[in-house]
Amino acid sequence: MALIVPCLLAADLARLGKDLEMIREAGAKRIHIDVCDGHFAPGVTVGLPVVTSLRKATSLELDVHLLVERPERFVTDFIEAGADSIAAHPESTSDFYRVLRLIKSRGRRAGAALGLGTPIEMVSAVANELDFLSILSAEPGEAEQPYASHATQKLSAALQARRDWQAHFAVQAEGGIDQNRMRELAAAGADALVMGSEIFRRSDAKAHLQELIHAASVAGKDTVKQEIIAGSDEL
Repeated sequence: MALIVPCLLAADLARLGKDLEMIREAGAKRIHIDVCDGHFAPGVTVGLPVVTSLRKATSLELDVHLLVERPERFVTDFIEAGADSIAAHPESTSDFYRVLRLIKSRGRRAGAALGLGTPIEMVSAVANELDFLSILSAEPGEAEQPYASHATQKLSAALQARRDWQAHFAVQAEGGIDQNRMRELAAAGADALVMGSEIFRRSDAKAHLQELIHAASVAGKDTVKQEIIAGSDEL
C-alpha cells in the first residue's frame, strides 16, 4: 500500500489553510515541503517561517525535503520549526552520515533524496541509518516538471538494493507523478508517492485525492498478492 503525500510546492499559498483542511479531510496523513535555496536546486521556495506556521495550523506530518547546500546548517532549525521527517541529498554535503545522525538524534525520520543522475549506490554505506529513500522522478525546484522515464526502473532498483543490503528504509518517489504513473509506481512497490499538480490543479481536489489514496492502496495490495503467489510457487 503506497501512501499518497501531497506536495505543497504545487498548492496556492494564498489559500494554504483551506488546502491543509482539504488534505486532512481527504484522508492523507502527511504533507511534503520542498525547501530550495536557489543554489543546490533552482528556484527559492518556502523556508522556516512557513514550516513554523504549518506546524501551528495542522496535525498532519510535515515531511521536509532540503534541496540546499550544507543541510547540516539547517536541520536543527527545521526540527524545532516542527518537521517530522527530513530528507537531504548526499551530494549536498561533505558528511552526509553526520546529517542523518543529527536528524535521528532529535527523534525524527531521516531520509536521503537522490536526484535524477545520482546512483542508488551513493547511499549504500549509510543504508542502515536511513528511515526512507526518496527517488526524484522529475527535475527538482519547480512544479509541473515532466516525469523522468527511467524513474520507475530506478525505484525498482532501490527496492532491490534494500533487499540486498538487508535494510529497512521506506522507498518513495517524488516529482511529475500523475494518476497513471501513480498506479505504475504503487504496483512496483513504492511505499510513498509525493504528488503535487495532479492534486492541486483539480477543481475537485478533495474527491480526486481520495480517489488517488484508494487507487494506490488497491495497487499496493495487488503487488503483495503477486509476491505471495510468486513465493508459494518457489516452495
